[in-house]
Amino acid sequence: MDLNTATNMMQAAITSARANNQHIAICVTDSHGELLCYSRMDDASLQAGVLAQTKAYTAARERQTTRQLATWAQETHKDMGYWNDAKFTGIAGGVPVFIDAKCVGAMGVSGLSEFEDEAVGIAAIEKCGFAIKGKLKETAA
Repeated sequence: MDLNTATNMMQAAITSARANNQHIAICVTDSHGELLCYSRMDDASLQAGVLAQTKAYTAARERQTTRQLATWAQETHKDMGYWNDAKFTGIAGGVPVFIDAKCVGAMGVSGLSEFEDEAVGIAAIEKCGFAIKGKLKETAA
């Protein structure tokens, strides 16, 4: 993924949030989870900024949504320490980006509920013409 693509995805998420009077932080990484672009909207919390980055990092490294990772961890009775990586999170809102079945990066969104964060990320990725792998249906929290 190049910077232009990452910036377009980030802008799609910002446009969606502004249209709904929401304040979020967005991070887009390469396929290794390394930062390509980041933005924290006015009135989004500092913690949202930290979480957006860890969500994107985790989704890129694991090539699955952070929600899927958390579900697997719960089902197998693992805690997040299992991966021995302090940056990993199971908080929903991290979504990998795929082109032709290859993970090229990830987007992390934070500042709303977990499921809203994930939905904003998925919509931004799809608006830019990219695929996500293993999208899960929203379930009641």
